[in-house]
Amino acid sequence: QDEMPNEMPRNVFTVDRSVDRSMINKEVVHLECCLCGNRVCNRGMRAILLADSKVQLFSADRVPTNAIQLVGDDYSTGKCYCRIRDIACSICGNIVGYHVTMPCKSCMESCNNGHFWIYHAHAVISFSRLNDEGFNMTWEELANPNKISSLNESPHSFILCGR
Repeated sequence: QDEMPNEMPRNVFTVDRSVDRSMINKEVVHLECCLCGNRVCNRGMRAILLADSKVQLFSADRVPTNAIQLVGDDYSTGKCYCRIRDIACSICGNIVGYHVTMPCKSCMESCNNGHFWIYHAHAVISFSRLNDEGFNMTWEELANPNKISSLNESPHSFILCGR
């Protein structure tokens, strides 16, 4: 299934990079809407909210085409100056998370994984993504084109925002 990268906000540059060392052994997960079972992500990773480390989330660098839709207008949470917009399951309309449409300087300078698609842990069900050998896939494998030849994915297309 085709995947779309992060929405291109203002003042964006594309950086081709390998997976950050802190992400290399993290497990890749599939995410499904908890209400209808629609697969809303093929490249998920367990994460925590930078502004509140008690909040458990999933993040992704891109999402499957037509799996989710942006809804409403951009807003800020008050915990930082990022501009975000809710994302909903394209099948049932359940709000499954949000997309960071314009990261703030503070968050970009903090330790982050470069993922701008964020999923609420209570709105999705996660499943381990398996590699060709049947083991849990890691982000290192997604960064290695030889390991993902059967997945039809671009291994290292990350969008980073600059102010």
